[in-house]
Amino acid sequence: MYVILVYDMATERVAKMLKLCRQYLNWIQNSVFEGELSEVKLQELILKARALMNEDHDSLIIFTSRHERWLDKQIIGNEKNSVDNFL
Repeated sequence: MYVILVYDMATERVAKMLKLCRQYLNWIQNSVFEGELSEVKLQELILKARALMNEDHDSLIIFTSRHERWLDKQIIGNEKNSVDNFL
């Protein structure tokens, strides 16, 4: 499945969440990631993220779609980290 993940964390947890998310998804902008994940990998990521979070103050938002082609993506301005797929 195609995943877009957005987080808002307290400053002391941002670096750990960034490192975790980079293990699973492509970083595209501050606190925003995207990529293909299996359901099992997504649940694994959520479990690890919950362990880092203070759910009373932090938030994690996950958008899922069957495939990236079902989303329209428009980038205006500087693309922080282009995601190219090489075969």
